[in-house]
Amino acid sequence: MKWQILSIGKPSLSYAKAGIDEYSRRLRRYTRLEMKQQKEAGAEKNSRYLLDASEGSIRIVLDERGKKLTTRDFESEVQTWQNDAVKSVSFLIGGADGHTKEVRDSADRIWSLSGFTLQHELALVVLLEQIYRVHTLLKGEPYHRD
Repeated sequence: MKWQILSIGKPSLSYAKAGIDEYSRRLRRYTRLEMKQQKEAGAEKNSRYLLDASEGSIRIVLDERGKKLTTRDFESEVQTWQNDAVKSVSFLIGGADGHTKEVRDSADRIWSLSGFTLQHELALVVLLEQIYRVHTLLKGEPYHRD
């Protein structure tokens, strides 16, 4: 399965870049991951980019108003996707103004990484760590502790 993370805004914080690099490197052992960042261009252009780039994928919009999952819930979703032979999953991370109604309405799922509003680059690090964590769980590796 192909994993795609689409975000508005390019990471600029050095500690966020380091986290993104670290988890991207770790994930290479488990899956194909593609990350694309688009420069902030206003709500409508941002939305069009996210929708066009995620066409044909399961779309997961990350939004603080979305469903809150546990790591085990996420693991269960991934197992279902694998069993259903899903080819591509796209995570959409909005810009400073979040997502438009059009993007939220087009989502297959809307998930929250936190009750807090997260800056896009911090959301990216949290998401990558969780994707990595789920893959280690699926392989029975000892990274996750219950």
